[in-house]
Amino acid sequence: MTTESAMTRKPTIPVDVGGVRIGGSAPIVVQSMTNTDTADVEGTARQTADLARAGSELVRITVDRDEAAKAVPHIRDRLAQMGVGVPLVGDFHYNGHTLLAENPACAEALHKWRINPGNVGFKAKRDQQFSAIIELALKHDKPVRIGVNWGSLDQELLTRLMDENAASPSPMDARRVMHEAIVQSALLSAARAEDLGMGADRIILSAKVSAVQDLISVYTLLAARCRYALHLGLTEAGMGSKGIVASTAGIGILLQQGIGDTIRVSLTPEPGGDRTQEVRVAQEILQTMGLRSFVPIVAACPGCGRTTSTVFQELASEIQSYVRARMPEWRGKYPGVESMNLAVMGCIVNGPGESKHADIGISLPGTGEAPVAPVFIDGKKAMTLRGVNIANEFKTIVEEYVARRYGTQEALRETVS
Repeated sequence: MTTESAMTRKPTIPVDVGGVRIGGSAPIVVQSMTNTDTADVEGTARQTADLARAGSELVRITVDRDEAAKAVPHIRDRLAQMGVGVPLVGDFHYNGHTLLAENPACAEALHKWRINPGNVGFKAKRDQQFSAIIELALKHDKPVRIGVNWGSLDQELLTRLMDENAASPSPMDARRVMHEAIVQSALLSAARAEDLGMGADRIILSAKVSAVQDLISVYTLLAARCRYALHLGLTEAGMGSKGIVASTAGIGILLQQGIGDTIRVSLTPEPGGDRTQEVRVAQEILQTMGLRSFVPIVAACPGCGRTTSTVFQELASEIQSYVRARMPEWRGKYPGVESMNLAVMGCIVNGPGESKHADIGISLPGTGEAPVAPVFIDGKKAMTLRGVNIANEFKTIVEEYVARRYGTQEALRETVS
């Protein structure tokens, strides 16, 4: 853990989603969303499985038309054949009340539903169609996420609050009024769901915006005014480093304040890019803040004029990839291995010291240094590696350490043999 504020989450009411507990004292949950056409059963099942294997603990899928709704039970069944049991969340907009009513198999196959109060219905139909979805959720015993998004905010509510603000003797600026409208939309919808008989332990709220400061303001207001479990995330975070930095800044500050029970990093992938990147970024946010551990951390120096080559960079990259590739097996055989720390350093300045602080560390030679690489295990120099086979030798050392520290004697004998 990092600081006391990050360790102490604001108490929220826990919600069970297909066996995954969100809120209360449960660990912060990582989730993601497919970008396939849900009517494509095989494609959606494959991407869902990829996301789940990368570490997504919930996966949301779009349910936008009848063909998609009819595909959902088949996706669930295909995942079961693949040995993937991740809970599925259905994302509904505009016509969710109709799709859920006409496709009970879809309603039942999903573990949670996400609805947006800004587009669940319009004018006189809004309350009627929102109520219809909540009543169906009660019938099927499904939790719901009431997900407000400022791109589809209830315009009647916003207009009313703007008019009231304009008539106030001390009006707020328009942005603060919008923040209040987002928060009220979520809270009023949750209150309506409770009036219809839904327990607070079946409701999760989110209030997504696309700017970091707006995200912090909205969730700070929301957390102060309710005890519902909260889902965090920037909407339309963007591509590449921009999306990663923006999501990390906004989500990280809120988590540090003790706000948030589940997160998604909504990255736009490059064309044909890896959808699972958003899962890894979410995990890394939680792990670098000391809130959860998912995979051993590999510390590596950035390099400078003292480093003679790219050898340490290549080794750091190779070890990082190796650790991630081994985690599916390690996770099952060696409980606690995700908290292990490794270090791959490039010269004598910080190399030995950083390596001593890690569980296992290696310090490669820099400019003018002897062509040797001391290895430190649990703070003590254990051996020195030389030659062109350092990477494979270091992997063997890591494997033996994992088995010895986190496994049984039988596992250690298997690894050594």
